[in-house]
Order: sequence, then C-alpha cells, then structure tokens
Amino acid sequence: MQTVGKLMKVFVTRRIPQEGMKILSTAGVCEVCLWDSDEPVPREDLLKGVQEAHGLLCMLSDKIDAEVLDAAGPNLKVISTLSVGFDHLAINEIKKRGIRVGYTPDVLTDATAELTVALLLATARRLPEGVEEVKNGGWSSWKPLWLCGYGLSGSTVGVIGLGRIGMAIARRLMPFGVKRLLYSGRTAKACAAEVNGEFVPLDTLVSESDFVVVSCSLTPETQGLCDKAFFSKMKNTAVFVNSSRGAVVNQEDLYKALSSGEIAAAGLDVTTPEPLPTDHPLLTLKNCVVLPHIGSATYSTRGVMGALSAQNLLAGLQGTDMPSELTF
Repeated sequence: MQTVGKLMKVFVTRRIPQEGMKILSTAGVCEVCLWDSDEPVPREDLLKGVQEAHGLLCMLSDKIDAEVLDAAGPNLKVISTLSVGFDHLAINEIKKRGIRVGYTPDVLTDATAELTVALLLATARRLPEGVEEVKNGGWSSWKPLWLCGYGLSGSTVGVIGLGRIGMAIARRLMPFGVKRLLYSGRTAKACAAEVNGEFVPLDTLVSESDFVVVSCSLTPETQGLCDKAFFSKMKNTAVFVNSSRGAVVNQEDLYKALSSGEIAAAGLDVTTPEPLPTDHPLLTLKNCVVLPHIGSATYSTRGVMGALSAQNLLAGLQGTDMPSELTF
C-alpha cells in the first residue's frame, strides 16, 4: 500500500466514458495521466506515458507487450482493459511479472449479441443494398425476385463458440423460428439445452448450417480458422457472420468464396486490420456487409464498460478484489 499523500500514477491510453473518468478522478488514490484524444495513442507516446506508472488503462487497439511492460518498470501492478477480448495483451509476459489484469466481460454481452443479430439480418435480407437502390434510383416497379435474400424461419443456425456472447446470440435468434441450433467449441455446454443446441464437430456445423455465426475468442487455435477449406464446406446459399475477432477469418479466402458464389453473403463487424483500408477488395462486393467494430456501441454499455474498467484499475492499485479480474 502507498503511504498516505503519495498518489499512484495511472496512464489512460484514450478518452474513456465520463463514468470511468469520474471514478478515477474522485478516488483520491491515483494521479491520472490521460492521452487526451479519441484516436489511439502513438506507440512512442504509449512507451513514454507508461513510465513509472502503477496502473495502465488501455483499449483493445493498444498492443501491450514486453516492450511496454519494460518501459513501465517495476511499479506497474495492474492493467485494466476496456474490452472483453485480451488478445492485445502479452499474457505470458504480464503473468511473469505478477501484474493483475482487469477486463469487461458480461456488460457488453447483450449489446454485442443485438448487433450480431442486426448484422445477420442486414446481410441475409440485403438491407444495405436496398437502401442504396432507393438512393440511386434503382427502385422501379415491384419485381418478384428483386433483392430477395434468406430468412431465419425453418433454418439451421451454427454458432462457433457458445460462450457468453454466443449464447446470447442463440437466445435472440431462436424466436425467429430457427429449426436447429448447432454449436461447436472445446466442450459441450449445459446452457445449450435452453436453446436446444446440438454440440457437433466443426465440419458438421459448417456443412449443415444456413447461417454460420462466429463468436469464439481469438486464440492460436482459432486464428485463420475460417479459410478456403472452411468456406468450401459451406452451402452456397449460406450466410457467414463474424462479430468476434477479424483474425479468425482469412479475408483473401473469404473474398474468393463470396465473389465466386461459393457462399451467399458475409457480414463482418471485425476485420484485419482495423480500420479496413477503403480500397480493400471485400468492400467492392455487394454481398459483403462490413461494420466498423461497433458490437458494444450503445451509450449505456460503453458507460458501464468505462466504470468497470476504472473500478478494476483501482482495485488493482489498492490490492483489493477486482469486479472482473482475468485469471491466468
């Protein structure tokens, strides 16, 4: 514990929601150094900012590796990330140094699940194309097959990774009249019974699903999981949706599958890199809907995430229990 009157330095790598800043500024235990921008902190400023910090509050766009930890020095006792994902953190290095990590699971589950369902429907029912046709004068008389897409009623949905968010997506999709809910992952989940989920091998899920929804975390096993072989097993009428992490998908292979008609359409809320360059081939396709990683972007969710990340940081500084601590 620090002696009374000696404030601990914390570095915050971006402007965060006011709910979080208020908690930090009124706590009376830390001096906040903020990278006062909505844009990511440049690497050199990150390395400078963390020097002698006791705590670090970062975003998923900040790569926290051995170089950053070395720059911070021995004072660093806690890293709090404003995200549920932690693939941007060098966990082994952090563990080695005995630094605690806080993250923000659960609170963004509902918002991300809602967005995933919205993206699935927008992609399957060709909403962005429809909006564009209205604007560019392509809307003429009614035509029997114009802008037809694919519906959920009577369909088979496959969810890759039935964790918190995967389960929340499944719960929301079932009332649309989904006939079968398949899921794959490391182990069968007891909670799957609630949605009559069938635990199947990945190959079965990919080949039998009308909608394939990726909701797994990014690990060495899932990196590049959705590749040429994966898309070749999908139905040519199937819709692919990813709201997990961009690196789970081989985007070149996805482009080929979409442009050749091997699969019907894709909806992505995550890409590699982020932001996706405006001249990227995927953006030339009408059957690919790309969103700018807005899964958790509701005012209330981001506010709660900001508060939780601040509470995690303070708990780490004071050596108390964190509301949401990552266990290694």
